[in-house]
Order: sequence, then structure tokens, then C-alpha cells
Amino acid sequence: MRSPAGDSGLGAASTPATVGAWMAGLDPAPPPALHTRLCDLISSSAARPVAEVTEACLEAGERLLDDLLTSGTTSRATALDLLAVDALITYAFQAAADDPSRLEARAAHAMARIAALPASLAG
Repeated sequence: MRSPAGDSGLGAASTPATVGAWMAGLDPAPPPALHTRLCDLISSSAARPVAEVTEACLEAGERLLDDLLTSGTTSRATALDLLAVDALITYAFQAAADDPSRLEARAAHAMARIAALPASLAG
């Protein structure tokens, strides 16, 4: 799976400048319905610098997972959202792989944050 950043084959001039541009340029692109949902989920972070893709994707994935766990909704009707959570976390680590020296710390931090969900159960 290639992303718009890193080894995608795009030249430096083609590197996206924002989280939204990074998501819009995914290669290969996810299926249309999933891509639309992902873009909706990161819309509040779309203008952030591309260096923040990892954090933006983690935040969006955590928010959606928290909502799903809090509501107890894991039916077939939420399949797209469950796929979106998986994709956001996957893309977060795909982007994080561009800086391998921080990958282990980022993974540990992300696991701790996800393990603390749903927020409604945390004290």
C-alpha cells in the first residue's frame, strides 16, 4: 500500500502539504464509499500540515471507535465505520513508518490510547 508521502514515486514537488491532500491522494485509493467516509472523518484536521497525518488519523480513528464502543453499536449497519477505524489506524502507521526512529514509541502511545476507550468508562 503506497501513500502520497514517502516512497509513492511522487517527486518532492508532488508531496502533499496537508492532511487533507495526503488523504485525497492515497494510492491505491480505497473504495469510494470508504474514501468518502475517511475524508469526512479527518475533515476537521484536513488543513493541518502533512507531517501531522499520523496524529490526525489516530485522533479520528479513536473518536469513531470511542463513539462505536460507547453506543454498543457493532451491527452490520456500522460495517463502514468499523472499516474506517481500521483504515485510519493503518494509514496512521503507514505515515509513521516514514520516521522509523519514532515508530515504537508512537505504537506504544497509540495502543495505550486505544486501550483506554471507550472514554465513557474511564473514571
